Amino acid sequence: MAIFHLDIKPVARSSGRTATAAAAYRAGERLRDERTGALYNHSKRDDVLHKEIFLPSKVDQPDAGMGWARDRSTLWNTVEKAEQKSNSRVAREYQVALPEELSPEQRLVLARAFSREIADRYNVAVDLAIHAPRPEGDPRNFHAHLLATTREVTREGLGPKAGVDMSGEVRSELGLPPSRQEFRTLRARWAELANEALREANIGARIDHRTLAAQGIDREPRPRLPWAAVAAARRGERDEIADRIRERHGQPLQAKRAQAAGERHPLAPAPPRDMEERRLQAVQDWLQYRASRATPAPGHQNQAPRPLSMDEIRQRAVAAWRSLRARGVESQPAAAKRRERDASDDRREPEQARDMAGHGDDFSG
Repeated sequence: MAIFHLDIKPVARSSGRTATAAAAYRAGERLRDERTGALYNHSKRDDVLHKEIFLPSKVDQPDAGMGWARDRSTLWNTVEKAEQKSNSRVAREYQVALPEELSPEQRLVLARAFSREIADRYNVAVDLAIHAPRPEGDPRNFHAHLLATTREVTREGLGPKAGVDMSGEVRSELGLPPSRQEFRTLRARWAELANEALREANIGARIDHRTLAAQGIDREPRPRLPWAAVAAARRGERDEIADRIRERHGQPLQAKRAQAAGERHPLAPAPPRDMEERRLQAVQDWLQYRASRATPAPGHQNQAPRPLSMDEIRQRAVAAWRSLRARGVESQPAAAKRRERDASDDRREPEQARDMAGHGDDFSG
């Protein structure tokens, strides 16, 4: 049956990755990174069913001079040269599972529609590559890689960061939702597009981007296993890595079930049900804590004294200052030094004013 899978992840230099290597592998081509001189040759791949570069509709015109962005090598080398930091995100990948119930033509239409939406939504270039299942893998594993630039693509070249790669401050200034909400929106949109394609093909299968709990399914999510473990299981072999993953995955689930099955202590307060009850509960907990700090428990009179209030601190500071004034601690040498410093400032101020550049001065020479 059709399954939902949308994995959004960055291609970052901090993890040793490059946009040229990612593009060469996904498109099954031979690309050289002009920045590092490295050659990435994946031209022998035979599982790449389709590859295509999408540009924003507003610049995707024959007379727009966007030939550099339509060439895979030029595009991703331009991306690499535009980033100067050693930990820069050079690309953003959207990997989706294409419903195997659809025909090859219908899967292509679906992948192209999602690529077009990503390109127009963020004004970025999207390098689409559709892969067939590996011979030794799951025969239903049709999937697509959408490798997108992290910067806008314009007629003049690459622009500022775009989409989920914009900083939180920039997104806030533009009135955009946080990146986390943007991820949710993309997941919902992919599910909508895929279900529309299944509906138009008269196929009853549907996918759902929501969690199992949101769907009303009483089942815990299964752990993700590496492909080697899946292949070993299909051969009837036991894989130790898969066993350890299942064990680590099962421990928190067992603790969660035990906690859900346990009964609440009769003297324990009932957990608050809504935000208003939680707020009132937090206020009560804080008042109890303050009372416990102000009133020592019986038999503990020798504990550390309670903290001073702001009024007490202010009163003590005023009393200390008056005591210093009464004893004449403010000595004449200190006052003399202060007068000398003020006089020095007075002498220096006209000189600074004379040398300071005015707003109308011309420094072009």
